[in-house]
Amino acid sequence: MTDTFVSVVLPVYKQEDHIAEVVREAAAALGKMPLRHEIVLVPNGGRAADLAACAALAAEIPSVRSEPLAKGGWGRAVRYGLAKAKGDLLCYTNSARTAPPELTLTILYAATHAGTVVKANRKIRDHWTRRLGSLLYNLECRALFDLSCWDVNGTPKVFPRTCERLLQLTHDDDLIDAEFVRACREAEYPMLEVPIFSTRRFGGQSTTNLRSAVRMYWGAWAMRRASR
Repeated sequence: MTDTFVSVVLPVYKQEDHIAEVVREAAAALGKMPLRHEIVLVPNGGRAADLAACAALAAEIPSVRSEPLAKGGWGRAVRYGLAKAKGDLLCYTNSARTAPPELTLTILYAATHAGTVVKANRKIRDHWTRRLGSLLYNLECRALFDLSCWDVNGTPKVFPRTCERLLQLTHDDDLIDAEFVRACREAEYPMLEVPIFSTRRFGGQSTTNLRSAVRMYWGAWAMRRASR
């Protein structure tokens, strides 16, 4: 395992108030693991405060790089970060919601299960509306794409570079996670879901609202129709 090099991609958007805490904790936790690592920050959307915060962290912590992206979008930032990553084991996650124990746990599972995609399965949502919305979306994706996983959007997601199909994702928005699990299903990549019970949020506000949720429901259906 000591020869394993893991790249952790962290998209950053409107997170200048807490990204330093997130990255320092993650770097400290990763530094205790029996593998080499890098953290690839992707400040996206061209916000000066995010750019400055990420550049400062890259100057402070040797394992951190900042790869700015002018355009915004969760999927776009994930794809850009993965393209810039150098590791043979690749990970991306929602930095505002991922505590160090969750990050290291999913990475260790992936490092010890060669050829397996590992992802979080978040068991608890912080409000009943989110629980209901998540349930409906996951039921839709399971039905449309014949999935067995129960948390399509759950991160961290960790996979070996040999899963080439996962480096060819196309969506620039939140639908990248549905595309990710669909690609795993179609390519027959084995997947392991790790249950996560934490509801901790470092800071910032979720970008998920009724409008974005409806867009995801419709987007999943459109993705299925486009594949026919």
